[in-house]
Amino acid sequence: MKPNQLEERLTQYAIDVIRLCKKIDKSFASEHLAKQLIRSSTSSALNYGEARSGESTRDFLHKMKICLKELRESFINLKIMKGASLISDLDLLEKLSKENNELISIFVASIKTASNKLKA
Repeated sequence: MKPNQLEERLTQYAIDVIRLCKKIDKSFASEHLAKQLIRSSTSSALNYGEARSGESTRDFLHKMKICLKELRESFINLKIMKGASLISDLDLLEKLSKENNELISIFVASIKTASNKLKA
């Protein structure tokens, strides 16, 4: 996948998360998790932009790992929201969970490739 395509997917993922969070109830738990989900999902997109401008392979790798951590946090957050029945739009929730899982896989592979380059 080309860097521009990945950036677009991350950006769209963050936008879709924001749209999802507009559909939750106003309970304390929902608002708490929604705010954290918005932070972690947008962080992955923003940090990827930083990674693309990495000053070195080490810098790139560090920022890619931050993206991966944020995506994993988002994935668990979505699981909690689903388990606690905080989101009524289950189709969108499933779409976002699937996209999140695919993005995690892409980042794991990219980090592995960059790590191998660093070792060589």
